[in-house]
Amino acid sequence: MKKIAFLVSIAIAFSLSLNAFSLGKLGEFKFEKVNGNVYVMHGPLLEPSKENEGFMNNPAIIESKNGLIIVDPGGNYNVGKKILAEVEKVSKKPVIAIFNTHKHGDHWFANKNFKEKYPDVKIYALTYMIEQVKDNAAETWYGILDRLTGNLQGTKPFTFPTVGVENKQTVEVDGQTFIMRHYSAGHTDTDILIEHTNSNTLFTGDNIITGRFGAFDESSSIIQNIALLEKIKNKEDGFKKYTLIVPGHGQSSADVTKVIDPFLTYMKTVVAGATEAYKEGVESYEVKPKVHEQLKNYHSWDAYEGQMGKHLMKAYAEVEAQDL
Repeated sequence: MKKIAFLVSIAIAFSLSLNAFSLGKLGEFKFEKVNGNVYVMHGPLLEPSKENEGFMNNPAIIESKNGLIIVDPGGNYNVGKKILAEVEKVSKKPVIAIFNTHKHGDHWFANKNFKEKYPDVKIYALTYMIEQVKDNAAETWYGILDRLTGNLQGTKPFTFPTVGVENKQTVEVDGQTFIMRHYSAGHTDTDILIEHTNSNTLFTGDNIITGRFGAFDESSSIIQNIALLEKIKNKEDGFKKYTLIVPGHGQSSADVTKVIDPFLTYMKTVVAGATEAYKEGVESYEVKPKVHEQLKNYHSWDAYEGQMGKHLMKAYAEVEAQDL
């Protein structure tokens, strides 16, 4: 009997491993309970690629009495299947609401998986974000992710957010309270930061990124992203001390020196370099070697080589625009 029980346990373990969300040498990914009724799956710290199948964000679950609330379910239909399977390992309760933090498709294209299984699910996002993704932002991000990953099959037609929210709006879902915060620009001009008051958790979207770099597009502002993180850090404009801060990419933490300061210091250093170049009447690339040396702690972050120079150029343009 002991031998049979042992073999059964081995078979079960093997079966579960087959069903795990695995990305080869990148490892297996699952939801971890991180703060009260909040679970987070921390994605790999890589740019979208065939290796990570386009998965690199931090999907989250808030478990309520009667259902599950998802924040940023993931970046394509194929990945969404795996994320949904991991959600169901946490709980068999239905998904009753989804929040999308901003327009970039690596955070919300997997809406489709959840909407197919739970047709009545409400999907919340900034009203302007919904306008943008229906206009051209969804197609733009589809093109980027499909080119880099080749893994977007099934993602179209897009499942857009269905309920628009605004700055400082409170949303109640099955006894869970969420406060929306929006600023005119930061990572993009479509961001919402989401405060879950029940667990005292702040979801920042890509206004905070650690361990990797992404692009600042035409709708973003490095200078305003800095100002936003300063507000969070200094507990201004309604922000407070949180039990947990969940970034769009990178590890969650309650320690601002771990979750806020790295990205904040990086952006401040880039802006300082751009300001120096502008005041001296030289181009941003001429101060790049000096800034590169100042950023030695970031050389190991994914996509540093490809993004730092672009960030410096972006910061230079913002400094110049402020002066004009």
